[in-house]
Amino acid sequence: MAASGKQSIQQLAFWGIPVSLGVMAIKMAAWWVTGSVALLSDGLESFVNVAAAFIAFFVIRYAQKPADADHPFGHHKAEYLSAVTEGVLIVVAALLIVQAAVGHLSNPEPMQAPAMGLAINFVAGIFNLVWARILIREGRAHRSVALVADGQHIMSDVVTSIGVLGGLLLALWTGYPIFDPILAILVALNILYQGYAVISHSIDGLMDKAVLPVEEAAIKEAIATHAVGSLGVHDLKTRIAGSVTFVDFHLVVPSSMAVGEAHKICDRLEDAIRAIHAGAEITIHVEPEGEKAHGIRVRVIKEH
Repeated sequence: MAASGKQSIQQLAFWGIPVSLGVMAIKMAAWWVTGSVALLSDGLESFVNVAAAFIAFFVIRYAQKPADADHPFGHHKAEYLSAVTEGVLIVVAALLIVQAAVGHLSNPEPMQAPAMGLAINFVAGIFNLVWARILIREGRAHRSVALVADGQHIMSDVVTSIGVLGGLLLALWTGYPIFDPILAILVALNILYQGYAVISHSIDGLMDKAVLPVEEAAIKEAIATHAVGSLGVHDLKTRIAGSVTFVDFHLVVPSSMAVGEAHKICDRLEDAIRAIHAGAEITIHVEPEGEKAHGIRVRVIKEH
């Protein structure tokens, strides 16, 4: 990743801290003026956003450290640890919401100053929507797992806020305050699902999941087109670690080919793959013809 991209990610991670603190303050103000347990549940989730913002900032800085003797492949996977931690915090927030809501099921209380509280919460939702879109867009552009996870969680917070506003308006319209704690429990279930999604995606990364099928197809096409002069490619493997894609395969060449010629083919292949995945880490094992092919094979386009 270019230095400008790393700087951009770090800046976004840093600004996530004051933004999350500001949104949390707004949401807790909405709860304070209304006493709504549903708005409290929305505010409690913002506590998770604050913790996640702090974690993401420090972890992203660590993940961008260059490779060293102890970590020769880099520190990229640290971003997955940030995302897993955020997923766990999301689950904890959901359980706290359930605990608060269940206590109000038997004794629901009408909201105080509902118009002001809902207006305040709406403003917080707008802030979250804009910030979430920025984080997801920039996180995907720079392939930052931690930034995308943070943005997706905040986007789920936006959906939660919309549900809370709609449910509380229903409670006011019908005159049944029981909708308030019921809605809070539904919000908690949605948050639990979001936590599961964040944790599941991050574990895939920690377990060295391969690139998406469409990305693998693009890599295969690049290899097939630029491996001219070789006899074939097999045992293609890919994995993703944070913002870096790792590509590994065996390149079969004629036994009589000089090392220099084989090296030129490897350079050509590396350039072609990095044109698709900038900064990709590529390992090519060159072997003479006659070795038994195995793993994923790529049919090389022959010279005409």
